[in-house]
Amino acid sequence: MAEIVLIRHGQTEWSAAGKHTSYTDLDLTGTGEQQARAAGERLAGRTFAAVLSSPRKRALRTAELAGLTVTEITDDLVEWNYGEYEGITSATIRETRPAWSLWTDGCPGGETPEQVGERLDRALALARTHLDRGDVALIAHGHSLRVAGARWIGLPPSGGGLLRLDTATLSTLGFEHGNQVVGTWNAAT
Repeated sequence: MAEIVLIRHGQTEWSAAGKHTSYTDLDLTGTGEQQARAAGERLAGRTFAAVLSSPRKRALRTAELAGLTVTEITDDLVEWNYGEYEGITSATIRETRPAWSLWTDGCPGGETPEQVGERLDRALALARTHLDRGDVALIAHGHSLRVAGARWIGLPPSGGGLLRLDTATLSTLGFEHGNQVVGTWNAAT
């Protein structure tokens, strides 16, 4: 049965520094480019019925370097909108909001967990429309893909907080005995 392959973009300057990056459109670092090529090597020989991507250049460049042809760009795959927290780290946020959690609180001036969950539900529904023709790749961002993983297995968006996802890793969502399951997660090799 076909799978959905989640591909997180390669490293950027801000992802390396732990800064929240949603609408800021950053390039990959040299390391990020190497990571994207390595992801492509891990996908060698695999074909996709559809390759859906976030419109951010870090996702599109990852697809290009991985040797994937994007068939559709969708805003539903953009990163969580961090609003006032764009470009700062969780540690800095917790200096003034010690109990803050992205997964339950969202971001002032940005998105709530529920809003992100609704977007990723739409992205997963779009991916499902292609599964009858084969595997589907989703190229996007750390927090949004973590929410996608959680939603696929029936968890609320906050469940993404339980799923670590490093740059340029591959994860698979599929089926077992009619149930939606996580096949692999955060695989770098």
